[in-house]
Amino acid sequence: MNLSSEVKITKVKDAEVSAGTEILTDEIDMAGFDGCLIFTTIATANAGNYIKAQEDDTTGMAAAADLADTKVVAASTNDVVWLDIYKPLKRFLRASVIRAGTNTVVGEIYALQYSGRNFPISNLVTNSIIGELHVSPIAGTA
Repeated sequence: MNLSSEVKITKVKDAEVSAGTEILTDEIDMAGFDGCLIFTTIATANAGNYIKAQEDDTTGMAAAADLADTKVVAASTNDVVWLDIYKPLKRFLRASVIRAGTNTVVGEIYALQYSGRNFPISNLVTNSIIGELHVSPIAGTA
């Protein structure tokens, strides 16, 4: 098994400059996946700066609801904060980063969907995610 063929990697939001506004990611369609790990960095540690997860039954997230107990607060400046939502009850997920405590920068936000039912998964997305899988590479010039 190799991880890059077993998970779908998606950048769901670009980095954001310092501000005090909420950031909502793109919706994540969980059809065909059991779980999703969402992560980002929060540049300023503060009890009012955190990430949480939301879900909805339909695309567009018009009736999005917070998922109970998913609030993760950065303990230190520039911490990576993450949520792992396994077997969500609704089809669509997104992350919300709240910046209510102190204006702060937020890094790019990524989603890793896992336990999929269709393999292999391609993670080559033009102008977004580029990478290669190497199995048993020999030593030499990169």
